[in-house]
Amino acid sequence: MENPKSTPKDVFWYLLLIITLYAGVVSFITLLVAYVGILLPDPLEYAGRHLEGVRGASATLIVMWPVFMLMSWLIGRDLKSNQAKRELRVRRWLVHLTLFVAALTMIIDLIVFVNRFYGGELTGRFALNAFIVLATAGAAFGYYLWDMKNPPAVGSARNRMFAWGASLIVLIAIAAGFWIVGSPAQQRAQRLDIQRVNNLQFIQAEIVSYWQQKDELPSNVADLQDSISGFVAPIDPETGQAYEYNITGDLSFELCAIFNAVGEGSDEFNRRVVSPKTGFQQNWDHEAGRTCFERDIDPELHALPSDLRLPVKVDI
Repeated sequence: MENPKSTPKDVFWYLLLIITLYAGVVSFITLLVAYVGILLPDPLEYAGRHLEGVRGASATLIVMWPVFMLMSWLIGRDLKSNQAKRELRVRRWLVHLTLFVAALTMIIDLIVFVNRFYGGELTGRFALNAFIVLATAGAAFGYYLWDMKNPPAVGSARNRMFAWGASLIVLIAIAAGFWIVGSPAQQRAQRLDIQRVNNLQFIQAEIVSYWQQKDELPSNVADLQDSISGFVAPIDPETGQAYEYNITGDLSFELCAIFNAVGEGSDEFNRRVVSPKTGFQQNWDHEAGRTCFERDIDPELHALPSDLRLPVKVDI
């Protein structure tokens, strides 16, 4: 019996199915690996990288997985009504390509994880990451290998069971992100707080520079404005209000801001999202609400050499 020819619709359906499958599997692996990086932190890594990975992978899964399930249902219904289409050339090529990619993914990712392990990767993280890759890619490999050998009439119940089971696992993985990194509203609040800390760092640097050049602290933040350099003190990104600045001594001052949530270096944050502390983070630790950062200028440490100071104009 001659194999049926592929129509443009068949090519479109199978290409979309395979692309969404690849994107979904890669995103699922990325999501779980990011969770491992957050829950088992390594002081040698930047924790924010994993938080960004969670957002990107979750967004991809939320869009791609329903499309994959829709295409699987449409193709399954089409095959059940016309089993001759199981021999479509585009189907056989793409299914075998999927098997090849799944096997290659397992091999390459295991090489990467083993390389990281030899480079000092934590044993627990290595084992979990290797298991995630093997289980996810192995499930895709095993399912399509089984599907090639079973006609739709025999495997329809199992197909539905696999579809619902896989969808439940994906849904749980996405939902876990809300517990690990917080809801979208919480993440926005944290990003606003990060911007506040960045703004305070800029203001602090300008205050120290002002003191280095003039041997005195600015009386207010407006004194820092410089028409030549173009510096204008940043304001709160949410309220549009100026940050609070108070002189507490000849060589000491404080900068204050109102934060939405606890900072990434605080104990409460680390109880929810475990991340290694650094001295820099602790220098800007904050709780929710008004927080002031006290700073003391050490003349021996922060004073500029005389040849770097601006010349003082002398009236004659």
